[in-house]
Amino acid sequence: MPRLHVNIDHVATLRQARKGLEPDPVLAAGLCELAGANGITVHLREDRRHIQERDVRILRETVKTLLNLELAWTAEMQALAVEIQPDQVCVVPESREELTTEGGLDCVGLEAELAAGIPAMKQAGIEVSLFVDPDPEAIEAAARSGADFIELHTGAYANAKGADRENELKRLETAANYANSLGLRVNAGHGLDYDNVLPVAQLPHVEELNIGYAVVCRAMYVGMDQAVREMQDRILAAAPPEA
Repeated sequence: MPRLHVNIDHVATLRQARKGLEPDPVLAAGLCELAGANGITVHLREDRRHIQERDVRILRETVKTLLNLELAWTAEMQALAVEIQPDQVCVVPESREELTTEGGLDCVGLEAELAAGIPAMKQAGIEVSLFVDPDPEAIEAAARSGADFIELHTGAYANAKGADRENELKRLETAANYANSLGLRVNAGHGLDYDNVLPVAQLPHVEELNIGYAVVCRAMYVGMDQAVREMQDRILAAAPPEA
């Protein structure tokens, strides 16, 4: 049964709408942990549209579970990660025009750059994950680059309907099994919500689910504590019955 990591980016999105102090993503992270979240995820984008560098530094001092920092593979972001030392980094593709991450990382095209920079992360005690589509070539390149994890991009699954969704789920299952066979650990995330999370939570080898937008939206109605607990309940339902 995978662990729940709550992405709190969109708490910061609301704060940045007025460039004020509230709502505070650091406080939100604490509420998530108190409600049972197993980790906190933030994406420090190059354009700083939501999470700010100050947030990450404070979170490094306050998060009691596990801090996962999503970042683009740039010299600036690599240096910041090594300095701040989150528990994990997840390397994601990034475009200034996108509303949210639109696809998996080009692991094949970036393989040499990844392989050159990942040792510094590991030397700093940081586990490295690569956000990938369920594609064999990307997974192979991730393994060759020295990454510890892949995070399977579940967006196509989340957006699909009917038989197409079943096909996408099968692709995710095949990818998780293949990654495991290559020695990679497996996380998953993007577009997951209270209605679609269970089948992904039941996939083999998936250790962590990164879920943010759905939890933050639900928290608007029921509070962060209840929103996290409800998502944890959905994930707990994936556990096999006791013998």
